[in-house]
Amino acid sequence: MRIVEVREAVVPLRSELRNAVIAFSEMTVSIVAVVSDVWRDGRPLVGYGFHSNGRYAQAGILRTRMIPRLLAAPPEALQADTSGHVDPRKAWDVMMANEKPGGHGDRSVAVATLDMALWDLWAKAEGKPLHRLLAERFGNGDAEETVEVYAAGGYYYPGKDRSALQDEIRAYLDEGYRRVKIKIGGEPLGDDLRRIEAALEVLGRADALAVDANGRFDLPTALRYAEALAPYGLRWYEEPGDPLDFDLLAEVSAASATPLATGENLFSLGESRNLVRYGGLRPERDFLQMDPGLCYGLVEYLRILEMLERHGWSPRRCVPHGGHQFALHIAAGLRLGGNESYPGVFKPFGGFADGVPVVDGRVRLLDDPGIGIERKADLFREYEKLLGR
Repeated sequence: MRIVEVREAVVPLRSELRNAVIAFSEMTVSIVAVVSDVWRDGRPLVGYGFHSNGRYAQAGILRTRMIPRLLAAPPEALQADTSGHVDPRKAWDVMMANEKPGGHGDRSVAVATLDMALWDLWAKAEGKPLHRLLAERFGNGDAEETVEVYAAGGYYYPGKDRSALQDEIRAYLDEGYRRVKIKIGGEPLGDDLRRIEAALEVLGRADALAVDANGRFDLPTALRYAEALAPYGLRWYEEPGDPLDFDLLAEVSAASATPLATGENLFSLGESRNLVRYGGLRPERDFLQMDPGLCYGLVEYLRILEMLERHGWSPRRCVPHGGHQFALHIAAGLRLGGNESYPGVFKPFGGFADGVPVVDGRVRLLDDPGIGIERKADLFREYEKLLGR
């Protein structure tokens, strides 16, 4: 198999929401289509990729470094040893050639965008859904057919009051979700606590609700929130401070009766290793949210999982950020602890295949080869425009 063409484009998110730190009205996402020389059913096999929300499109890095390196590589530099298909792990090495260590940020997002497309292409070439390919090659051979998901919502909108928040949560329950996450830190503590209490009135049980500060707080504020949250018994308290301030995280962890969750803004093996070394987190109670759609892709995420196992962390404590089909396949194939979901927001990227319901808090995966982006109509239209068909 050879890569004959890579196309990329920038697509705006259709969202007016905000969290405690940023608004999403100007957020963009890179999409890529990796076209191979293998034909099936009268058309070439194509791998489709994009990156997770929260980071802007990476057109410059993709166009000037990553895509040219892939296209310039001799076929044997990219091919798997036995099948001859393009191996994302070898492609990763090609993309990262001549790149210095460190400085992860936007570079990791660009690589992750192509990495998703390359895994989609490999699974299609094998004729398998990605979760099954992952289970066979990197897991215990037994993929989960359903994955637990939680509804990530509770954003701040202009004019949105607590009654509207309750209506939002009722809608999630009606859709089949059993756990919900809402934002904190965008209003004063007292107002946030009233939002939490309004959410709990609808949910009926404390461990069904998680809260997310999106890294907003300094240490005194993070500790004040930890103390105020303790009586509720919530599912978790997410990203209390700057994602790289491991001292802050360790102090909050020591003081917090609520489990902590973090990791979505760590984009490499090295950063993740420092988190578990110095962040004060406990493998038996806390959650890790590193996102393969941001952290150099699944190739790096597999390395992160290996490192976590050496430090005593179960894959069941990993619940990736992102709310997209790629992470859903990874959660099923590698038997993680669940997956985020964005019902109705971050269109067209958030959400899973059309017509697949959430049943008692779980989503069933399809048997289509690859990731199944073709089964998400509003998203696949962007790729049809990209490819001119």
